[in-house]
Amino acid sequence: MNLLRSALFLSFALALSLPAHAGSSAEQRASGAKVFADNGCGHCHTIRQKGGDKGPDLSGVGRRLSEGQIRTQILKGGQTMPPFADVLQKSETEDLVAYLRSLRDKQKK
Repeated sequence: MNLLRSALFLSFALALSLPAHAGSSAEQRASGAKVFADNGCGHCHTIRQKGGDKGPDLSGVGRRLSEGQIRTQILKGGQTMPPFADVLQKSETEDLVAYLRSLRDKQKK
């Protein structure tokens, strides 16, 4: 019983220490990758050396921006990026945010 209690406590403590993006499921991130592809995001944005160069490289965007910052950029656009608030469903936006938050490659120097 003590072993089970210890295991449950350890699992709970580990879950609390995970970064926010770890809360998204693999299914949600895969759906977000599909949203990225289906909406032509790769025409302007590069991820891991694949895609366009009109917009910033998103390979490490999950390390640089918070969920809120990513969501705002997607919905409102900015500079040369168009807004997608009228294009994406709420679930698509959340999946796309989860996918982009999972992109945590370090910048090459």
